[in-house]
Amino acid sequence: MSMIVAGVMSGTSADGINVALVRLPTRGRGRPRYTLLAHEEYPFPAPVRRAILELMNAELARVADLARLNFLLGELYAEAVAKTARRHRVKLDLVGCHGQTLYHQGVPQRFLGRKLAVTWQTGEGAVIAARLGVPVVSDFRPADMAVGGKGAPLVPFLDYFFYRDQHVPRIAQNIGGIANLTAIPAGASLGGVLAFDTGPGNMVIDAVMLELFGKRYDRDGKIAASGRILNGVVARLMRAPFFRQKPPRTAGREEFGREYVSRFLQLCRGASKPDVVATATALTARSIADAVTRFVLPQFGARRKRVGQMIMIISGGGAKNPTLMAMLRDAITPLGIELHFSDEFGLPAEAKEAVAFALLAHETWHRRPSNVPSATGAKRAAILGKISYA
Repeated sequence: MSMIVAGVMSGTSADGINVALVRLPTRGRGRPRYTLLAHEEYPFPAPVRRAILELMNAELARVADLARLNFLLGELYAEAVAKTARRHRVKLDLVGCHGQTLYHQGVPQRFLGRKLAVTWQTGEGAVIAARLGVPVVSDFRPADMAVGGKGAPLVPFLDYFFYRDQHVPRIAQNIGGIANLTAIPAGASLGGVLAFDTGPGNMVIDAVMLELFGKRYDRDGKIAASGRILNGVVARLMRAPFFRQKPPRTAGREEFGREYVSRFLQLCRGASKPDVVATATALTARSIADAVTRFVLPQFGARRKRVGQMIMIISGGGAKNPTLMAMLRDAITPLGIELHFSDEFGLPAEAKEAVAFALLAHETWHRRPSNVPSATGAKRAAILGKISYA
């Protein structure tokens, strides 16, 4: 027996909606076996994307607009899933929707006399369930935070079951708005996984492109390829406390959003526009390599020497940027790491996170925990998400 689950993801870059239709077995506690039936992407209309980015500014967001966006995104997610299911003639049993992150504070801060870690992913699950006529699992992160975790990263659950290998250590590196990795030692158990956010992925690059060129992203990395990296600026930015912070750690627009980009542009003042884009691209590549050097190799290095070469498997929108990939390859090759793409392993780079939330929803529906405490810092395993019934 199996069930078909739609995974729905919209990332911190707010580019649009990713939908993956996945067939999963209803039973079995070993390695989850899934079949990716279809994957589609739907860009957000420009006014919707602008609204999302504006409402990520906690100082300016209006409560009424936040409430409206919650219901609007529910409608848009439902339409994207329905269109995908019709196009591929699939009858759904369940939906797992990550929602759009507006605010994520993984470290407790004081508020009205209490120290709280908080998060907010918007996109009303009840609306999605009502429109599609199937149950919806949404709001995955709070359950992990309620037991002491940072609520992120959650994709390592998929990374472990999909990429683990008995002989070769692997790093699953996702490059969305934020970049994050899952390091899986050879022959590791789920509890041996190390995962954390490495820093900016496409977020700074995209913001710089919008500011300097009025474009949403650097298509094929062409502008970065025509520029010169300002190595002094990259070195200065890499001295920030975030990059020295030990895992588990998370990041978002709170760390690498509007204010960060404004400072970045100030540091690049006087440089050509292509040079600024090249420098933003280099920051992503070098922050990933730095994270591997600081935190992954010390933990897995000795074991790696016994079993052979480590590989890094890239997913996310950053995989489509050849200039970024070339910079990253140059940064990790001296570390003895080969670069590969998730497509080579049967999982399209753009589909991975949507597939992950289909899997997490499937586990929740069967009342099974799916956080990875070694990745999030949670005190124990937790069943993630909230269920909206049709």
